[in-house]
Amino acid sequence: MKYVIFESGGKQYKAVEGSTVDVDRLDAEPGQEIVLENVLLSVSDDSVTIGTPLVKDVSVKATVVKEQKGPKLVIFKYRPKKRYRVKTGHRQVYTRLKIEAIEG
Repeated sequence: MKYVIFESGGKQYKAVEGSTVDVDRLDAEPGQEIVLENVLLSVSDDSVTIGTPLVKDVSVKATVVKEQKGPKLVIFKYRPKKRYRVKTGHRQVYTRLKIEAIEG
C-alpha cells in the first residue's frame, strides 16, 4: 500500500490514491487539479522515506471535489453571579480533495 503524509494549512493529512481528504479551505474551483508538494513522509510497499523536513521529488496530484461547511460549534461563556453570558458559533469551511496520484 502506497501512501504519503502531506501538510496543508498547518495540519497533516494522510493521502492514499483514490481516497478523499477534507482540508482547510483552499482557493480553488471545483473540478480544478492541484499539486500538493509539502510531503513529509512517503511509504511504499517496502520502503519508508522521511523528509528533512520535506521529501524531495514527491508530490500529490488531487482534484477539488467541492467546498463544504463543517459541523456547527457553539461557544458559550458564562460567569456565575456576574450576569455575564456570551453565546457565539462557528462553522469551518473545508475543501474536499480526491487524491488522483502520488508521484515520485
